[in-house]
Amino acid sequence: MRYIYIIMCMMLSCISSSAQKAGDIVSIKQTEVDKYFYATPIPDEVFRRMRDKSFPKHCTTKRSDLRYIRVLHINKEGKTQVGEMVCHKSISADLIDIFRKLYEARYPIERMVLIDNYDADDEKSMAANNTTCFNFRFVTGSRTKVSKHGLGMAVDINPFDNPYIKGKVVKPKGAKQEPEITKSSLPYRLFTEHGFRWGGNWKSLKDYQHFEK
Repeated sequence: MRYIYIIMCMMLSCISSSAQKAGDIVSIKQTEVDKYFYATPIPDEVFRRMRDKSFPKHCTTKRSDLRYIRVLHINKEGKTQVGEMVCHKSISADLIDIFRKLYEARYPIERMVLIDNYDADDEKSMAANNTTCFNFRFVTGSRTKVSKHGLGMAVDINPFDNPYIKGKVVKPKGAKQEPEITKSSLPYRLFTEHGFRWGGNWKSLKDYQHFEK
């Protein structure tokens, strides 16, 4: 009887954490943290949000190759917030571990919701300083080569604070040109330890927000 009671409590706990929406501010106990960090195949309700946006009709990346992850992050006001992301299944465990360590270190991430909240528009998402991953598209100039974001293999962290810079072009518009992420910062250390490459190391341009595998 006691065993059944424990199982029921665990089920209710998981349902409660899933009921929280991405972007919600939460107040939780340390013992409750684990249930907020998980990866799952793309749920139908999430896929409905993605369809014809980050997952357009011509998408060649398989839904079954993607994962929906939930995490906690500390926002710019120092509050605990629920975050969400879609990524490739091969990096889902990496991202859960990285964002768990960023959360524990109280590293500030302003916003982490699906890019579909911004109609899969990169400019709008970056301007909102939204941390994101999957958004299907081909590499510029190609009709067949899928970009790292299109595969769910690249993550952009606080893009307004860590812009893309090529010559005089700065994206998003109005972004500060001195990035938060440097080689001495925690995101750089964690992502590179997990085998990601950093856009801030590129020579022809700098993409300080960008980590890819």
